[in-house]
Formats: sequence, structure tokens, C-alpha cells
Amino acid sequence: MNKIKMTTPLVEMDGDEMTRVIWREIKKILIEPYVELKSEYYDLGLKNRDATDDRVTVEAAEAAKRLGVAVKCATITPNAQRVAEYNLKKIWASPNGTIRRIMDGTVFRAPIIVDGIAPYVPGWEKPIIIARHAYGDIYSAVEDRVAAGERAYIVIEDKNGGELRRKLICGFEDGGIVQGAHNLDASVAAFARSCFNYALDKKVDVWFGAKDTVSRIYDRRFKDIFAEIYDSEFRGKFEKNNLTYLYTLIDDVVARVMRSKGGMLWVCKNYDGDVMSDMVATAYGSLGMMTSVLVSPDGSYEFEAAHGTVTRHYYKYLNGESTSTNSVATIFAWTGALKKRGEIDGNKELCLFAEKVEKAAVKTIESGFMTGDLVLQFKKEGVTPKKLDTVEFLRKIAEFY
Repeated sequence: MNKIKMTTPLVEMDGDEMTRVIWREIKKILIEPYVELKSEYYDLGLKNRDATDDRVTVEAAEAAKRLGVAVKCATITPNAQRVAEYNLKKIWASPNGTIRRIMDGTVFRAPIIVDGIAPYVPGWEKPIIIARHAYGDIYSAVEDRVAAGERAYIVIEDKNGGELRRKLICGFEDGGIVQGAHNLDASVAAFARSCFNYALDKKVDVWFGAKDTVSRIYDRRFKDIFAEIYDSEFRGKFEKNNLTYLYTLIDDVVARVMRSKGGMLWVCKNYDGDVMSDMVATAYGSLGMMTSVLVSPDGSYEFEAAHGTVTRHYYKYLNGESTSTNSVATIFAWTGALKKRGEIDGNKELCLFAEKVEKAAVKTIESGFMTGDLVLQFKKEGVTPKKLDTVEFLRKIAEFY
């Protein structure tokens, strides 16, 4: 058969451990036999990030903004243990944090719904979509250890370096730790517009929660900017489409979500979205069944899986043992990127191919063929689930094209 041609490359960001293995197999089995894949390749594996002093991560993010579409494999965010394991020069920053800082925008995460895998929360009848702010907060924070007797302040200077005001954070009698986080009005405003536009496109309500009763300046600023933009730009559009926007405290949002039927866009600040997206993904079946896309204000997109590098399976793989690793979210990262590339370039054939792969992946599971993480959750009348290993599962999906 003639392979589908691509006119513009997408940015390919390779990653670490078991997901790096899966990445290679997805390309070999599901994509390259059918598509003349054009990609600008960046190796974001931890060893190469260390070798390039993490310059490769910055270059990959800049390429994503230049070419408009990127697909990213899961990567290791190193800690002290990883520094020793990989003999690193230092504890490098989170590559996702670096990419999101450069691209800004909003991360939208949605579960992949499959007939036969019911959510752990019985009332959730519709998918819950997480909108995660992708800039600032603790991911760009400055932090330090503080010795006994030292003091830490927030100091605000004017543009010429003159001190305007300072606030004492703490006087540390016995030593401790301190952290300074920030955000930008422009980034929060872009976040709000992305969320409201996404909700209008998907025809879903918006629920946003923060903790402005405690964080009376920081979180309150999020609340106020969202309210201003909603009232001035989106209220009429929402009312015309019978949609609602709800702001309340985040603990109240959590309670409401647990009692809901799903079907809303749950807006979260950066850290909240990091945690809650994993909770929602697991509740719908598996971390391997959640899509993730970073949408930048300039119209560039970065698609990835919502999970990590599956370290435990990687060590089994290195020991020659069989693994059964869920590749669905990584497959959907690739199809999402191919589909968006096709939409931007007017390549309908590429879009249809990406949709066909997604349908085949879902059909494979619904027909009873799946990875080990889904077997115990799968319940469908007349279908007995069969566990496949990592590569067998990908080959089975190819049979359903």
C-alpha cells in the first residue's frame, strides 16, 4: 500500500525507561508501515539531557513553538536517587516543567472511555476533563534551606532595583526550608480563555476551585481574573449554550466531583491539576488510559501520555522478563499529534488514519484483548479478557485497522 505522506514535520521528543521502549514499538508497528513519518527528533532521555546540560529540552520546546505540533514520550524527573543511578552532573529540572514554562498554555487531560471498564466511582457516567494550568507555582519556584537564626523575606523592587517593600516570611530559630512561587497575570488570563473556549467547543460546564480563603492574594488573583474574563467575554456565550461556570473552594469542588455524574471541565491550578489528573485517570481505569495535550496561547500543541516512565516494568524488561505495559495513552499522544498535524496542514488522509488507530485501540480492548492493568477491571457480558504482553497488544491493535 502507498504510505500516507506528511508535508510538515512534527516535533518528536523521545523519553525514558519502559515508555521509551514502547515509543519505538508504536512507531514500528502502528505508524511507520502506513505513514511516511516526518519528525524533528529530540532525545529527552535523562542521559542526553545530562550530556547537553538540559539544553536539548529547551531546544525541543522552542521547536514545538516553531512547528506547531509536538509529541512527547514520558521522561524521568530526577531526584537524588536518580542522580546516583545515572551518575548525573546535577538534579535537573522537570522536563515537563521546562517545556510548559516555554510554551505556557493549558494542559487538558481526558480519560479514554472503553466499554467494559467501569469507573471506580459508580456515579461517573461521563468523562471528567482536567484543565491544568501549565505555568508557574511550585514548578518554577525558588527554594532554599535556612539555617538556625536566619530570616527569609519577600522583597519587591522597582524596575531599577530600588526596594519598594519587604515582608518577613519567617525567622528560623531552629532552621527550616523556604519556597517562593509566582505566577503572571497574562498567563492566568490565557489559562482562563483557553478553559472557557475549550468548554464551549466541547459543550461542557466549567468548575474551578482554589483556596482564596487562605491564599488571599495569590489564589484570589486567579479567582478575580477568571471572573473578569468570564463576565466580559464569555457569559453570554455560555448562557446561549446552556452552560455554567462555577467557582468555589477546591475542597468543595472535590466533594462535588465525587457526587457528580461527570461530564464537566475541572479547572485546576498547576499542582492541583498534577495530582487530580492522576486521581481521575486511576478512577476511570488506569493511568495508561488518559490523554494529555498542552495547548499554547500561540496555537502550538504538545501531546503526551499523562503517566510516567513505568520504571518497575523497565527493570523487568532489562532482566529479560515479560512485561504487559499499557501503551494506550502513548498511542493516543501519537494519534493526537498526527491528527493535529493533519488538521493544520489540511491532510485529511492523515487525520482519518489517526482516528482509525484510536478506534482500533479501543476496539481491541472491548473485544477482550488488553494489558495486565485492565484485566481485573474489565467486565463485559460474553467477553473473557485475555492478557497480552506489551508487543502482542500493539500487534493486536494493528489487526483491528
